[in-house]
Amino acid sequence: MNSKNKFIIGLMAAVLGVSCQKKEVQFQDPLLTNRDTTVSPADDFFSYANGGWFKRNPIPNSESSNGIFRMIGDTINAQIKDICEKSAKNTDAAKGSNEQKIGDFYASGMDTLSIEKAGLKPLAADFKKIEAITDVNSLMQTMGYLHTVGAGPGFSFYVSQDDKISSKHALFFSQGGLGLGNRDYYFNTDEQTTKIRSEYVKHLQLMNQFMGGNAADSQKAAATIMKMETELASYSRKLEALRDPVKNYNKMPLSEFKALTPSIAWETVLSKLGIQKADSVIVGQPEFYQGLEKELHHYSIDDWKLYLKWDLVNSYASYLNNAIEKQNFYFYSTVMNGVKEQKPRWKRIVEQTDGSLGELIGQVYVSDYLPKGSKEKLLEIGNNIRDVYAEHIKKLDWMSDVTKQKALGKLSKIVMKVGYPDKWKDMSSVVISRNSFCDNVMAANKWSYNYMIKKYGKPVDRTEWDMYPQTYNAYYNPSNNEIVVPACNILVPGFEGRMPDDAILYGIIGGSTFGHEITHGFDDQGSQYDDKGNLKNWWTAEDLAKFKQKTKLIVDQFSKFEALKGKFVNGDATQGENIADLGGVVMGFEAFKKSKQYKNKEKISGFTPEQRYFLSYAYAWMVHPKDEALARQIMTDVHSPAKYRINGPLANIPEFYQAFGIKPGSPMYQPDSLRVVIW
Repeated sequence: MNSKNKFIIGLMAAVLGVSCQKKEVQFQDPLLTNRDTTVSPADDFFSYANGGWFKRNPIPNSESSNGIFRMIGDTINAQIKDICEKSAKNTDAAKGSNEQKIGDFYASGMDTLSIEKAGLKPLAADFKKIEAITDVNSLMQTMGYLHTVGAGPGFSFYVSQDDKISSKHALFFSQGGLGLGNRDYYFNTDEQTTKIRSEYVKHLQLMNQFMGGNAADSQKAAATIMKMETELASYSRKLEALRDPVKNYNKMPLSEFKALTPSIAWETVLSKLGIQKADSVIVGQPEFYQGLEKELHHYSIDDWKLYLKWDLVNSYASYLNNAIEKQNFYFYSTVMNGVKEQKPRWKRIVEQTDGSLGELIGQVYVSDYLPKGSKEKLLEIGNNIRDVYAEHIKKLDWMSDVTKQKALGKLSKIVMKVGYPDKWKDMSSVVISRNSFCDNVMAANKWSYNYMIKKYGKPVDRTEWDMYPQTYNAYYNPSNNEIVVPACNILVPGFEGRMPDDAILYGIIGGSTFGHEITHGFDDQGSQYDDKGNLKNWWTAEDLAKFKQKTKLIVDQFSKFEALKGKFVNGDATQGENIADLGGVVMGFEAFKKSKQYKNKEKISGFTPEQRYFLSYAYAWMVHPKDEALARQIMTDVHSPAKYRINGPLANIPEFYQAFGIKPGSPMYQPDSLRVVIW
């Protein structure tokens, strides 16, 4: 074992069930201590289960939220910091080695004197390209080029699997180009969003001044950019409208795309994007590109130059001199998310090193920090969840046998990628030095873009991972019919040095992770893809109608949750995640019922097995956000706020009612007629 730190010793014991502590340490069960017993579980289970922890752990000024994700994130960051610092100290590491790249990247980010001295010089060559624009043709070519270096002006472009032919890669064009990210920020009239728009214009002006403009010119530039982005936003679809994979799949010959936007020579733009030959494209939102066509003539070339320069600086603001970095933090973190102060610089650079070179760091993480047996334990839990899922599908009373067989077939073919990949991506072509932090970030961005582009025209590699083993998250990919659960999902804060009981394992890892991700294959989006990952209907008309009736119920349920005064959860936009949460907690509980702990009715810390399971599920989403971050989540995120990821699904589960004595009339009670039962 390469690492001797207490965390790893504890984690190995947790995974393998081995006691590694010489001295007996008094165990404090987090399910017991996290609670706020002044709150009734029948009133607000989220606050009852987690409120005690929130009271003892206020949100740090450097964070937008606090909870289990930050606890685990801090643990992982400490490990990655160790990797970065050890690598940076080894100045004799072989050039081109993983250690050299990690060390030099981290060192360049910590070298604030060189970053300050460089100013905007790392972007000088790209500024010259923007200044050389003379007409619409050169404008669009430059816009295409900027996408290859990590910027994203005007639109969104990527290479991915064709939704209807999952064995092939396709070219995707979708809406984009907004500094505020989401179209609703440009139009909503509530006080908070109106204030954000006002602050955004001030931010644009200040950033233009930092880029060399005088106050008067920068004020005009800010007004122009805001107007341009507002028009782009007016052509953009709302968050909930982007959830329909059929309506956002508009495959067309390149000639048809050109006819949609006659001013744009897409062959030359594609060439700048790195695509030399294409016969068709998939356009997510055709009306957006019709709008872009109008804007190309509505604004002057000089206006577009202002916009492109802004987008470039905005994309790299975190890696530039202090004035730009601080202003970028103030707007995007303080104004939009309520974060009052920056994280320590080491933490910011650790996170960026992981973001840019995570594939290299992951190899060290697996070798030095991941206990043996983690992958096997995760897979065991995942397979148990899949087994009970099959049992549930067979017993469904609303689905015909024909559709059940299709569902079972898809379930059986879900690929589980667990722990870490069997092969790592080749980053040997990335050149990293200690000379320039911004140059290093751009080099990594270029590699990432080129890695994506090179997929076009090649067979789909279904072994590929889109997350690192040190990323505390998971995902379902409908085009591959796969779930991916990175290794660090094995972490359970508070259970260092001991094996978590089955209620914990199945509440957190089983329900909120494996059960959740598997259910994504059968949510409002995933259910439209077949067992091979193709966007193809496999339902009978009657069963599909019944399914949509059930999903409408969950939309209606969540749309009634008022997260902040006057701000309600977007039930349409979040329905996929809400379906996955409900399916996950149900399947996790069914798998837990097969354990000895459940069958023996074993109490731990005074909790019955049922109580312990539901408290564990609540622990999985123990997150307390700042109001600003919560408001942003409601507007831009397809995930419901953590409170409703707990209270929402549990209000549909009879066993939860029995475990905590939920009676009619209490806030957590949902009448039988309104409870949602899908999978």
